[in-house]
Amino acid sequence: MLRKHDTPAAAGADASIRTRRAYFDVRYGQLHVRTAFPATGGFDEQAPLFCLHDAGASSREFGGFLAAIAARRSVYAPDWPGSGESDPPPEGGAEGSAAAAVLDLVAELRLRRIDLLGVGAGAAVAVEVARLAPERVGRVVAVGAHALVASAATTHPCLVLALDGTRDPPRGVRGQNVEWVVAPEYRDRPFLLAPEALAERVAAFLDRR
Repeated sequence: MLRKHDTPAAAGADASIRTRRAYFDVRYGQLHVRTAFPATGGFDEQAPLFCLHDAGASSREFGGFLAAIAARRSVYAPDWPGSGESDPPPEGGAEGSAAAAVLDLVAELRLRRIDLLGVGAGAAVAVEVARLAPERVGRVVAVGAHALVASAATTHPCLVLALDGTRDPPRGVRGQNVEWVVAPEYRDRPFLLAPEALAERVAAFLDRR
């Protein structure tokens, strides 16, 4: 792992929290990851949260949300292989490569259990990680366009943030494991413009055991 540099906490977040950037070795080469940790150092908090960006984006998508949620738990936001500053996979589906890289990162960090948050296509990656290693995953948060498909495919407790204002989940995602929240107020760049409010909503779901 090669640490690069620190960035300041978001406005309103604990000033002691910094977002750090590092590289980890996975099967496709180097995986670029943004991380942030509670003031405790992450040794006595909840399961770490892995944040998975949308296709065509990078971990920059999460903006100040990483520092905001890190007041409560350790957080990792990898760039998909071939996105951001991560090395590309040789071939194959982008979502499958991303899921494999996440599992490599979990193994590298020796984490027994994680929670997942996925935005758009990142929600599909989160669900694939949960399918491949169900014993490692606690809860899933699905945000945005791919949330409908993703939430129907997971048996883990799942929070769906319906950013487009859709009031009712489609047929097939009304199971007891799915919590559907209409959240149009987060539609426009939520992780950049409303990081604290979004962190509160996500943490409330993740902390429910």
